[in-house]
Amino acid sequence: MIASALLLCGYASKSLLFPRLPALIKLEQDKPSINASEGHQDFTMQDLLNLAESSLHHLSQQLVDYTARFEKIESDTNHQQMDKTVIRLKTQTRFRSPTLDAPRRIYMNFSEPSSIRGREVIWRQDLYDGKMAVHEPGFLLSLKTIWLDPNGFLAMQGQKHPISEIGIVKLTEQLLEKGKQDLGNPNLTIHLQIDHIYDDRATHLITITKNPTVHIEGDYQKAEVVFDPERNVVLAFRSYAAPELPSDPPQLIESYSYHDLQMNVGLTESDFDVTNAEYGFP
Repeated sequence: MIASALLLCGYASKSLLFPRLPALIKLEQDKPSINASEGHQDFTMQDLLNLAESSLHHLSQQLVDYTARFEKIESDTNHQQMDKTVIRLKTQTRFRSPTLDAPRRIYMNFSEPSSIRGREVIWRQDLYDGKMAVHEPGFLLSLKTIWLDPNGFLAMQGQKHPISEIGIVKLTEQLLEKGKQDLGNPNLTIHLQIDHIYDDRATHLITITKNPTVHIEGDYQKAEVVFDPERNVVLAFRSYAAPELPSDPPQLIESYSYHDLQMNVGLTESDFDVTNAEYGFP
């Protein structure tokens, strides 16, 4: 994919465009049904692009803000898997204005790994000269708010993505970008599982597998997308590199997942203010 911040990653017509349907966005009453008893279905890259386009359109019409638990696992440049990062996330989207370009706001509170538990980050696209406010745990560091360039060296230390690329909207956009690159690729297969359980919800698991004999260095061999058809939203993306030995499992490249998603909860300016008394910013 895809697929953040100081030690972080990455962001729907109400219809779901299922296999073999044209790319035209359907109205909710026209949404086709899938026979759940079939369990599995074939899928194409065009189907996946249709689904992502539908989801993005829906989000642009419906999603003002949301909260979630964001989990991220990435591999470093030496292909070593880094510790899982878990973040309580608050986000206001650009879709909250009629022109769909409102300044985005993001608040993050880190709970894992334990070494950075309690870290807080606020980024407001149009304020603070574009810098993000960082509150670090610990006696001395906690006494001062640190202001960092989101794309600067310190903020990007060990990161694949800046904070501006976090969220379910960006995740969907990145899925579209990667899918278009693979459109027409004859060396991949896509499989749809419609009864995948994710956080006690019935979701779709879309698995993309590339022919291991036609491998490109740096490319993924396998990717997985979790899609919630009821809310028309992409919830997770994972990609894997080809293993060093055929008998080994694929190596995780990156995993981004959103849990406990609550949409349009009425977030306000105070949720993205360093003076908020509920936060730990000095």
